[in-house]
Amino acid sequence: MPDYIYLSQDGYDKLKQELEELKGVKRPELSKKISEARDFGDLKENAEYHAAKEAQAVLETKILQLEQTMSRAKILRKNDIATDIVTILSQVRLKDINRDLEVEYTLVAPEESDFKQNKISTTSPVGKALLGRKKGDIVEIQVPAGLLKYEVLDLKLSI
Repeated sequence: MPDYIYLSQDGYDKLKQELEELKGVKRPELSKKISEARDFGDLKENAEYHAAKEAQAVLETKILQLEQTMSRAKILRKNDIATDIVTILSQVRLKDINRDLEVEYTLVAPEESDFKQNKISTTSPVGKALLGRKKGDIVEIQVPAGLLKYEVLDLKLSI
């Protein structure tokens, strides 16, 4: 397991907000549901109680995962990141040579990845292949759908 989880300030803030929501809102709501379900009687056959307890276990697991992620987080700043090669938090403009299209991705930690926002993980096949590349490089990437071939057109920091 890596020592650090590299995050942008925005990514860290989102995780912190989610953790506060889970601890400050969701946890008390579930405690109340468990208490109310307990009042329904026999716990052996009380479906509401068992459902609430299971939801509580899922919630506590999520809280623990977020706390562990945040405890290992290292927030990256502009001065920490190379600008001449593709690294985490690089915004990379690529030309898909096979389809003659341009695409743009931002490389982020797995915890921040969001394909709808073109944020891809540095641990994804495309992310791994792009790391360390420079403007002008041709990159071939084997993915389940076949062979992708990109040219790195431009790169800049996303922060």
